[in-house]
Amino acid sequence: MKEPAVSAEPSQVLAFETDCHIFDGCGFPAPGLHSFMFDPIVGEAGGAALWPGVYFNKTMLLALLGSIIILGFFWAAFSKPKVVPGKLQMVAEAGYDFIRRGIVYETIGKREGEKYVPLIVSMFFFVWMMNLWSIVPLAQFPVTSIIAYPAGLALIVYITWVSLTFKRHGFVGAFKNIAGYDKSLGAVLPLSMTIELFSNLLVRPFTHAVRLFANMFAGHTLLVLFTIASWYLLNGIGIAYAGVSFVMVIVMTAFELFIQALQAYVFVLLACSYIQGALAEHH
Repeated sequence: MKEPAVSAEPSQVLAFETDCHIFDGCGFPAPGLHSFMFDPIVGEAGGAALWPGVYFNKTMLLALLGSIIILGFFWAAFSKPKVVPGKLQMVAEAGYDFIRRGIVYETIGKREGEKYVPLIVSMFFFVWMMNLWSIVPLAQFPVTSIIAYPAGLALIVYITWVSLTFKRHGFVGAFKNIAGYDKSLGAVLPLSMTIELFSNLLVRPFTHAVRLFANMFAGHTLLVLFTIASWYLLNGIGIAYAGVSFVMVIVMTAFELFIQALQAYVFVLLACSYIQGALAEHH
């Protein structure tokens, strides 16, 4: 039986021979964890060494390029602002104002929320850009499908939330705020506070990160699956099925565009919700 060729680089999604199709005797090369693994570009196994244990791979490159693109876009839009904005400034202002008014002001409030607008705007566009890499030719990989990136962003939100809670309420007040202290609960208060502490301090940052990671991981897996299937079925009577699979690639790409923006929105909306909870007076 003809076996699929294994790529030397695990990041190669289509890791099989170019002539491997259905009815050729080779099995379907299903996507898996290898679709999310990348050899170092620079570092341990990638030629020029940095230092032990440190390397630079494709996801890091995409994250760096995404950050440069975002900074470049807003710098070009606002470095020389005009009273009558040009097209670039108008787009940047619309995006900034959408996050400021539609998320920050609506969730935290105008007076309290203004100081957090830069953080939330930066986080939204960073997450969105990292998601968008999934459908960019040559890149074709959502950076946020690697758990370390959503976890890092969730950690920033978590530290901000905890520090604001203690700063605003003091140690005792912060403990009551996080534990959901409510003396009217009576005998079930200790159980309720235990659950709230566990939920807020441990479950909250975990779900905040995993929600973004899981959606992008699943979306990329489906795109890879239908892309591979389109090529694999391109033989004999399988061509008809290949066409259906290719249509699904287009449909899933369009759907991913929506999910990418939605997940960025949900991520920062939750971040604002946590900040609002830290600033709210406990009763």
